[in-house]
Amino acid sequence: MIYLDNASTTKVAPEVYQAMKPYLKKEYGNPSSKYYSLAKSSENAVSVARRKLASLLKCEEDEIIFTSGATESNNFIIKGIANAKKQEGQHIITTAIEHKSVLETCRYMESKGWKVSYLEPDENGRIKASKLEKAIDENTVLISIMWANNELGSLNNIDQFAEIAEEHDIFFHTDATQIIGKKEISLSELGVNAISLSAHKIHGPKGIGGVYLSNDDLGFKPDIEPLMHGGNQEYGLRGGTLSVHNIVGFGKAAELYEQSFKESVKKINELENQLREKLEQEFDQIIFNDGNIDQKIPGIVSIMIPGTNNEFILSQLDNDIAISTGSACSIGEPSHVLKNIGLKEEAIVSSYRISISKYNDAKEIDSFVDSFSRLVKKYID
Repeated sequence: MIYLDNASTTKVAPEVYQAMKPYLKKEYGNPSSKYYSLAKSSENAVSVARRKLASLLKCEEDEIIFTSGATESNNFIIKGIANAKKQEGQHIITTAIEHKSVLETCRYMESKGWKVSYLEPDENGRIKASKLEKAIDENTVLISIMWANNELGSLNNIDQFAEIAEEHDIFFHTDATQIIGKKEISLSELGVNAISLSAHKIHGPKGIGGVYLSNDDLGFKPDIEPLMHGGNQEYGLRGGTLSVHNIVGFGKAAELYEQSFKESVKKINELENQLREKLEQEFDQIIFNDGNIDQKIPGIVSIMIPGTNNEFILSQLDNDIAISTGSACSIGEPSHVLKNIGLKEEAIVSSYRISISKYNDAKEIDSFVDSFSRLVKKYID
């Protein structure tokens, strides 16, 4: 299998799998129970995983809240902060190229009477600070702008956006799902109030994610309405029995990335350069949709090959090769990301997303391009 759809999900690292196994077989205690050894072992495992994730993100342990994934995290922050602050104003600012879990949550808030501003990106998929400044008004209580785009890899200037939000005393959230493991992060030095993340993008298991929710200077969390009501797990902000085996896997994946970050990013960059060069050699008319490669995360490459139909080509591609037309959450729909950076429909249906991980190698890149090229040329020559 040549797997090049890593922006969609990643394989579970062998070390992650091994770390999870005891908590699926022998260590099955509920970490919220008391006194007996199985419960204490599970409670300790959760604490260790939380510590590892906090170490990767450079934040305090109690600023990490575990969720079922980035979709829940985005819902929790947007709905929770908006509802907690509704007496201060009912205006949210986001962008037109967010992940569906942000866009659909914002549309839900609109149905409840909130005003939402959707900022348009430039041709490279980035948001200009001037547009954000212009959209802010006296009713704005929440800004949610993704850090790295999941189809283009384009990076936003989150530092600058966080400063703007702080100047206006507005809560700032960023969907950081794609950037974890691709860029060194120090949340203790960054002015964001919350980020969303997911384990299965960094070779952890599916079904587990998290929220970084910053404490104030006195160590208190902001007022936020829980999305999941129930017990007092996760500081009373997310009810439900903790998925210990998944949390352990998330912690191990974070630990592995912190240990090998530089080597992993270096390898992914090298493979991306190889991919771009080989594609350019094979296709005279290829267009790279991802714009300025100096302002994107490594590993996500969006290309357009005029005269092709991406759904048809992928249906004919060898079943042992995995790439995509775009976000897995937009199956059956033209990419809203590509549409909002100005691509016409014929260009969108001729576009493909290839995403690389540290587990890919140079031989796989060459084999993929050879197979892809032979197939495409068969139908466009």
